[in-house]
Amino acid sequence: MNEWPKGLRVTQVRVARPTDRLAEVVEFYSGCLGLPELYRFIGHAGYDGVLLGLPGVGHHLEFTSHVDGSPCPAPTAENLLVLYFDGESAMYETVARLGDAGHEPVPLENPYWAENGALGFADPDGWLVVLVPRPALH
Repeated sequence: MNEWPKGLRVTQVRVARPTDRLAEVVEFYSGCLGLPELYRFIGHAGYDGVLLGLPGVGHHLEFTSHVDGSPCPAPTAENLLVLYFDGESAMYETVARLGDAGHEPVPLENPYWAENGALGFADPDGWLVVLVPRPALH
């Protein structure tokens, strides 16, 4: 069993980013990808936000919007959220939901992903989500 490095005793991980399209982004990640909504807040110091769950209790995505807009720069082709599935059929169920909602696969810059059967999709802000049919070997 792998142990955490001495001094790093992390119990949760949250990846947070701003958006000016909160409702669309939440629909993409929750409605299309199927991540459950864990918490929603409105009007906290000018921020609205939604926390979405990832597999495992301690992993979350947080999307926020501010009344003054988002300072978030455009993503690059290598800003990726990678989701590993337990087999192709599980992945293609999600691909079908994305397609039903009008989201088509987009080319990924790194050929590693295509070589491993992965598909990429852009969220409403242009950030890329990579769906991989099986867990990484390491």
